[in-house]
Amino acid sequence: MIRGLPATVWMLGAISFLNDAASDLVYPLVPLFVAQVLGAGPRALGVIEGLANATAALLKLLSGALYDRFPRARGWILAGYGLPAVARPAIALAGSVWSLGVLRVADRIGKGLRSAPRDALLARSVEPARRGLAFGVHRSMDHAGAVVGPLAAAALLAGGMGLREIFLWTLVPGIACVALALAVREPPGALAATERIDGSLATLPPAFRTYLAIVALFTLSQASNMFLLLRATQLGVPAASIPLLWAVQSTIAMLLTAPLSSLSDRVPRLWLICGGWLLYAVVFGLLGASVDTLAGIAALLALYGVVLALTEGVEKAMVADLVPTQRLGTAFGWFHLVTGLALVPASAGFGWTWERFGAPAAFGASGVIAAVAAVGLGVSMRRTRRASSALP
Repeated sequence: MIRGLPATVWMLGAISFLNDAASDLVYPLVPLFVAQVLGAGPRALGVIEGLANATAALLKLLSGALYDRFPRARGWILAGYGLPAVARPAIALAGSVWSLGVLRVADRIGKGLRSAPRDALLARSVEPARRGLAFGVHRSMDHAGAVVGPLAAAALLAGGMGLREIFLWTLVPGIACVALALAVREPPGALAATERIDGSLATLPPAFRTYLAIVALFTLSQASNMFLLLRATQLGVPAASIPLLWAVQSTIAMLLTAPLSSLSDRVPRLWLICGGWLLYAVVFGLLGASVDTLAGIAALLALYGVVLALTEGVEKAMVADLVPTQRLGTAFGWFHLVTGLALVPASAGFGWTWERFGAPAAFGASGVIAAVAAVGLGVSMRRTRRASSALP
């Protein structure tokens, strides 16, 4: 199934593997660090994650538009992975919520610099009929790193290592990630630079703008994944088991993302996205209910891994389907901008709802919004299918 993919896809996948191994060594432990070391709660976590994602979102549009103007991705990728390689281990030095917030923002700046150029490069590296597979393989390798990271965190915790010491260990995969980023190359037949930078949404196809609006609605149902881990902690899951739960979710996503994304090359991508969003609504509704066993929580996080496998690669392949090749950087920039900005009210609102009305209300509201978005996407995109299929 995956034979014949160009070296660029595998190189970007290897970089993402290393980056996520470092990131997810830290990620499941940040809620514990916030609560146990810094003495803060869900509201502070929501504000930090919202600001971090908003910063990344704004930079994604800028880097995407600049990539269309100067189609050379290596510099963006090198800077985008280099900054987090420094910021993540520096969390070990954080002494307050706000210093942690600064470092999380620095980490997301790196994501903002790399995301749109990298996704545009991936889309350009394969023929349109294999875009789902290419994005699926990349996301699968990303999730493989997200399996290794939490397992390493669990092993280090079990060995008695403190949180600050664990954060320092992310320096090792970070350095390796930067070394590989130096080897990234553009595919043959690189695009010529455009005459000017055009980051306008109005000049992108109507079908893409419709799709983007519905994706924004769905994103409002999402909060930082850290809230899932915080919910597990609230329900009594031991601290040492939190990274293992995250590894279960990531393992499911790793195994299923490539085959399900490849399936979208043969059946309408819309089916997989809508199905994934509806499953998301079910998972969040059940997380808000009285699930109080480790097995039950693990099962729901495994289902969440299925949601990611159904949607992450396919959503990006859909973006590439809806815009001309020369505008891929700008389109992915807008995609990441809108989803990133929508995460600000999503994360802040989720944290506020949790503290004001309780976790069941927060998770339940997210499930309802996701279900509405799934129905809206199915209805709206059917009306624009002819216009979308006419695009190169």
